[in-house]
Order: sequence, then structure tokens, then C-alpha cells
Amino acid sequence: MNLRGIIVKIIIALVGSVIITCNICSWQEIKVIAMSKTIHLPAPVTKGKVSLEEAIKERRSRRSFKDNALNLNQVSQILWAAQGITQERGYKRAAPSAGALYPLEIYLVVAKVETLDAGVYHYDPLNHSLDLILSGNYQVALAKACLGQMFIADVPISIVVTAQYERTTSKYGERGLRYVHIEVGHVGQNICLETVSLGLATVTIGAFWDEEISKILHLPERHKPLYVLPVGYSE
Repeated sequence: MNLRGIIVKIIIALVGSVIITCNICSWQEIKVIAMSKTIHLPAPVTKGKVSLEEAIKERRSRRSFKDNALNLNQVSQILWAAQGITQERGYKRAAPSAGALYPLEIYLVVAKVETLDAGVYHYDPLNHSLDLILSGNYQVALAKACLGQMFIADVPISIVVTAQYERTTSKYGERGLRYVHIEVGHVGQNICLETVSLGLATVTIGAFWDEEISKILHLPERHKPLYVLPVGYSE
């Protein structure tokens, strides 16, 4: 075979390889789209039966939970208190944020919620909805990643608060790190008080292996875990 024939064969092989690769990528994208699932949450209630003062007084860290499922209204209310939109025709959220940059992202690990499949979800504040990331019960794995605090394995949901620091540090520099950590404190307290108002319980957890949490939840590289809050009915 002459040189020209060899070159033609190589070109044909390369083109075929590219086509196969493109088809595989397209199929993977189709699979991802087909597997994606969005759950629109019930509208949050903005007037409860428990006063703020009562919620502050009753707030305690709880580490023992009943084997009872939560419902979607409770989940909706807690996520709204964490990062929900509180301004009509706006984007202001339930917790203050330096420069209104909102570096925090909320993930929900579900084991037992009525009408909601077990799995890992990402909360979308703008649409007040959940996007399914992973299917299955990840509470045991999460408990082990939290330095073996196995009571987490018993809760119906866990909320994982992460931060994309660059959203804040791009404006405020190194000082922005402090602002992000202040903000996660605001969110944690909102969750604690909302759980009390719903007759539920939680505890704020900062003791965990960051890389393990990121791996279990398939977090984007820039989303750094800062807080884990298991939520359920206290025993």
C-alpha cells in the first residue's frame, strides 16, 4: 500500500473514533438529562404558632431521634428558613449575606420523607425546589464521615451547608472568608429555630472529614462543606 493509502486509512480511523466518542458523550448527556428530577416544594408559611422567643428558649442540641418520617411541608419550611427568598419580586434571602453575594449552597440528604425518594438533593432557592443528585440512602455514610457520629444514620434528613468562597472573596479578598463563616452561622441558627417551631430537633455538626463529605455527596469542587445538621423528631 502506498503512503497516500495509509494516510487515508488513518484519517478514516480517526474520524470514526471521533464519531464514536461524540455518540458516547451524547448518550451520557441524554442519560443525565433523563435521570434529572426536580421537586417543587410547597409554599412556605410565614406565620407560625410558636413565637421567636419560645423557639430561642426551647432550642437545644439533640442527638437522639425517633424513627419517624418527615413530610414535604416540613422540609420546605426548613430549607426556606435556611436560604429561601423572602422578598417578593426580589432575591433577598432568609439569612444576611455580605454584599448580597450568597456564597452558600444547601444540600439535603434524605432517608425518610413522605412522597420524597431517598437520595441527595440540591436546594434551588430561586425556584424553591429540589434537584435530585443521587438516589439512595446516604445517612450511614454521612454519619461515618462525621467522625463516626452514628446517630446521624437514624435521622430522616440531614442538611449539609457548603460554601463557594470565591463568590465573596472576589469582592472582599481574604476578609471574605470571615464573612462566609459569619453567614453560615446565621443559616445554622435559622435552621435550629425553624426546627423548634415545627416540633422537631437538630444539632449543628462541624466535626467531619471534609473530603469524605465531598466525595459522598458528589459535591462540585468549589463547594466546601461547612455544616451538617441532622433533623428529625427527638426521643
